[in-house]
Amino acid sequence: MAGKLYLCATPIGNLEDITLRVLRVLKEVDLIAAEDTRNSIRLLNHFGIQTPLTSYHEHNKAEKGAWLVEKLQEGKEIALITDAGTPGISDPGEDLVRICNQAGIEVTSLPGAAACITALTMSGQKTRRFAFEAFLPRDKKERAEILKEMAEETRTLVLYEAPHRLLKTLRELYEALGERSVTVCRELTKRFEEKQKMTLSEAVSCYEQTEPRGEFVLVIEGKSRDKIRREVQKAWEEMSLEAHMALYEAKGYDRNSAMKAVARDRGISKREVYQSLFV
Repeated sequence: MAGKLYLCATPIGNLEDITLRVLRVLKEVDLIAAEDTRNSIRLLNHFGIQTPLTSYHEHNKAEKGAWLVEKLQEGKEIALITDAGTPGISDPGEDLVRICNQAGIEVTSLPGAAACITALTMSGQKTRRFAFEAFLPRDKKERAEILKEMAEETRTLVLYEAPHRLLKTLRELYEALGERSVTVCRELTKRFEEKQKMTLSEAVSCYEQTEPRGEFVLVIEGKSRDKIRREVQKAWEEMSLEAHMALYEAKGYDRNSAMKAVARDRGISKREVYQSLFV
């Protein structure tokens, strides 16, 4: 029978955040696949785990992924760990999970630390609905497209960013999204953990004066539905009533239905539409 792939969440900073279940599985599996073996060996040594280790990262994922699937098909039990946090979130673990699913290999996830959830829950922003964007793409065209989409997103947005790119990203976010509330989280779970809730313009000003250090998670409020409604209503108001009526009549609406639709769009009564156009 085929083995099983275990996605094992590791600490994002504080070593006490590893779970007892993850420690047990890392000791019991036949092999651990790690994003950076040099980084992971320190974690394993800290907990006295001597399971064999192999590398699985962005630059070898095609070849090594096939090899890992082969070992799983032979019945080996394999744990996948990333540099920090939960595998499969903004890392090549996503690809390994996909090919395991295609090959009919069982995959299970052992929950634990995830920087995006840690930042979101402590951010003070709305948490019921959120969109995780991870790192913005480097390609200029794709980046511009994503920023344009984000500008219209009503859910809370969660992004990762490295210190040397933080200021550039904050400036782009401010230009694309306008003024928004943002919670800047730095060095989560570590000794110098820091959280600042401010506006995007304030964040730009802050890091123009202070050199960013550490790994960052940005939690940004989504576009308000009230603002969207105001923008839509303003667009209708810029159109003449005659043109607005004609728009619906061209779609096959009768005069009464068209007046109702126009009144709804503009936030006025049907009577006002009638009096303006037909009295």
